[in-house]
Amino acid sequence: MTFAYDNHAPLRSDADFFSLLTGSYQRITGRRLVQDGQGPDWLYNDAPFVVLAHNTDPDPRFIYANRTGQNCFEYSWEEFITLPSRLSAEQPDRAERQRLLDSVTRDGFVDNGRGLRIAKSGRRFWIEKVTVWQLIDENGKRLGQAATFPSWRDE
Repeated sequence: MTFAYDNHAPLRSDADFFSLLTGSYQRITGRRLVQDGQGPDWLYNDAPFVVLAHNTDPDPRFIYANRTGQNCFEYSWEEFITLPSRLSAEQPDRAERQRLLDSVTRDGFVDNGRGLRIAKSGRRFWIEKVTVWQLIDENGKRLGQAATFPSWRDE
């Protein structure tokens, strides 16, 4: 399964990408990301929690951010999906972020992560109770990583 990661075929409403996000979350964590009846539009527009995803490029780029994530980081959809995910943290905090992502690569997911992040405006904020998981399709192919967290607080 491959996805067109660009403005012309946005993943925000793509049923296959939604299945990858929610299916890999459930397979890896044993929990459900959404409830029955909550589809791609609900996750993108109405979910009260942040969901982000990046691809497998050498310098991974965001490919998905729901509206709650866009509000948190202060980027529009168009800005988010061109942003290297490392830029979600300031330079001094990137090593900690990379250690977290390396743990996800090794273990499949990390629960209860936390970290200091930065919004487009320069506002710094803490994310806590973060779950980061591998985006792995049903054939075992790794397609990226995703994260979800319920809230954030300014530093």
